[in-house]
Amino acid sequence: MKIRTIELTFHTLSHLHSTITMAPSKNVRTISQEAFDGLIKENMDDLDMDPTEALQDAIETLTLQGVDLSGIVTCIPGVTNANENPIIQSLDRLRELNSTTQFDNKDIDEVAESLDTFYDLCSTEGSGNASIGTRNEGLDLVISICSKIPVQCEGTLVSAFKAMALLIYDIQSTEAFRRCGGPKIIVDILTDSCQNINIWSSGFAVVAAAATGNELVKEAFMELKIDELLFKILRGITKTSIQSPYNAIRVLLTPDDGRVVASQVYGYARRFGKIGMAEALMGPLREGLRSPNLVSASIALKSVAVNDEICKSIADNGGIDVVLQCIDDSGVQNNDTAARACCSLLSKLAGSDANKSSIVQRGGMDRLVKLSSRFSEDSFVLQEIMSIVCILSLRSPDNAARAIEAGAGDMAIQAMQKFQNAHQMQKQSCLMIRNLAVRNAENRTILLGNGIEKIIRRAKENNEGCRAAAADALRDLGLDNYNS
Repeated sequence: MKIRTIELTFHTLSHLHSTITMAPSKNVRTISQEAFDGLIKENMDDLDMDPTEALQDAIETLTLQGVDLSGIVTCIPGVTNANENPIIQSLDRLRELNSTTQFDNKDIDEVAESLDTFYDLCSTEGSGNASIGTRNEGLDLVISICSKIPVQCEGTLVSAFKAMALLIYDIQSTEAFRRCGGPKIIVDILTDSCQNINIWSSGFAVVAAAATGNELVKEAFMELKIDELLFKILRGITKTSIQSPYNAIRVLLTPDDGRVVASQVYGYARRFGKIGMAEALMGPLREGLRSPNLVSASIALKSVAVNDEICKSIADNGGIDVVLQCIDDSGVQNNDTAARACCSLLSKLAGSDANKSSIVQRGGMDRLVKLSSRFSEDSFVLQEIMSIVCILSLRSPDNAARAIEAGAGDMAIQAMQKFQNAHQMQKQSCLMIRNLAVRNAENRTILLGNGIEKIIRRAKENNEGCRAAAADALRDLGLDNYNS
């Protein structure tokens, strides 16, 4: 095979249209469809390659140069046409439909059918069709179509939202969503949708996808007061199985955009707290494991509970009792997903000193250790339990003593022996042991007497990520050679 090396450039070569650019958010080079087709044609015309060889050479050369070919229709120009690709044909049909300024009843049915066809093509696993659709301005097109669909046309809007969510998967697509006015279009539709659960479900899935990893999109949604819309909606859907509004809250309050130094999500969480979102999120938790939204609501509530004031307000509204009851029920029903989510939430609430006392007074230590016995084969649940005990014992020798009485030390020893390759759990166990021992000499004696030193040293030796935590635990157990 004749292999040629191409010069990567970051400006437009007007005579060849062979632009290779750097994606703005990651160290990945991209190329246009026209440039890709031009490279194949050059292979055939200048190097006398046959069409199949020319195509393979272009793919291999660009891949070796670090060019991302997702979204490129890899076909042979003149032999197979990119326009014959089903996803391109589907986009062309949607463009025809979108050429009208307003959809009539006949158009609506055809728009829904075409959107469903487009969605089916994009969702085909391993096809790369979603990338092709996005690369060929499919997201801009679907957003434009969505803005023309009357809010009473539920099925068509849902089809548009489903297609849109598939096309939003990286920073380029979230930026395209923002530039096309996507946030306002979505919020307006959700506001006008008159308690339509299907539209809310699919619409907030778009919100979650678009806000993931993009601080500017989060900001756009917050400027449109999506927090108030979510609050209004969530107060009325406690018993309805709909996950996406809770997922949207979690994403909006997650600082996941690596391009910004200081995220604004902490301030957004405070806004959620001020309008009463914490109380609205308590609804599914009060329903307990009967609620289909328990896990999603627990995760969302954890995202809102960013300061002492909000954590205390949750406790003042019965939150500690509710979460502890959910933890008890998750053990009885052997629901590990609910157990992890509720334990993670309780860890966040325990960050308030006032809440620590409340949790312990309500038998929290005993209930957590009891849960650990029910999930003794699940290192992830055990890790969450250890995290809570660690926080409850921080700077509190009385709570540390209560934890040992409840059996937290034995839990740690058994878990570390059983799950020696669960590195994160091993680290969390060392952190917990440190807090149990640092201010409580009696606990140190008990733990050392039960053989904890040998177990920690083994974790320190076998797990590089655990070494610092293990050394700290050995030091606060009173051992001099903790670094050896």
